[in-house]
Amino acid sequence: MYRFLLTPRWWGINVFVLLSIPFCIFMGSWQLGRFEDRVQDHRTATEQVAEAGREAPRPLKDMLPVTKATSGKLVTASGRYGKQLLVPGRELDGRQGFYVLALLRTDSGEALPVVRGWLPGAAGTARVPAPPAGEVTVTGALQASETPGDNGVSAQGGLPAGQTAAISAASLVNLVPYDVYDAWVTLSKGDAGMKAVPAAAPPDSGLDLKAFQNLGYTAEWFAFVGFVIFMWFRLLRREVESARDAELGLVPDEEPVAVDAAVQ
Repeated sequence: MYRFLLTPRWWGINVFVLLSIPFCIFMGSWQLGRFEDRVQDHRTATEQVAEAGREAPRPLKDMLPVTKATSGKLVTASGRYGKQLLVPGRELDGRQGFYVLALLRTDSGEALPVVRGWLPGAAGTARVPAPPAGEVTVTGALQASETPGDNGVSAQGGLPAGQTAAISAASLVNLVPYDVYDAWVTLSKGDAGMKAVPAAAPPDSGLDLKAFQNLGYTAEWFAFVGFVIFMWFRLLRREVESARDAELGLVPDEEPVAVDAAVQ
């Protein structure tokens, strides 16, 4: 009754099943590993941000470029404040507000974006304190340039003059007449009574949408294993039932083939 398993058709089905099951298990395990890696990255990044606040600050030039290892570390930089901008649509402690961003012009000729602090409400210049005059030295957590559309960073365009949606060299270079570091700093203590903005975890180290996509793909690959096994048993059962019907002579009669009357 099971001799049909040796037919070319069933050889092809069996080979497909035998190859697809371990492949799906491998892909599901790989996606699960990616999710676990992101969970570990998130845990490590959180611990790194917490530990960075207890370390001695280092010169900015020693910590560039920004990597996962240097993001969140305390740095110091000196210079004079230049243009000041507002970054609207930023939430802190469950409240909507905006960042106050000032460009610190350093001796290197490049400007370092410095988040002086956060204020609640809609972005407006009337109540924003001016940056300190003269030579200043700032201390804060080093952060990587933001990417519009990622991690809650707005990709909105057409903002009023004096505002920017993202803190990045690519965005700021069009707003100031000098070069900008591909990094920014958030002050450890808010300036002029403003609330300090806490350092964020390094990019691609949080439990974001990508992490849960990996978990979803894991479920899909393992579900496909079950689907392949289910379909194999279903085809086998149908084939066995057909073989039994043939042995019992229960095969339905073939329909007569119509013959054209004009053909003799």
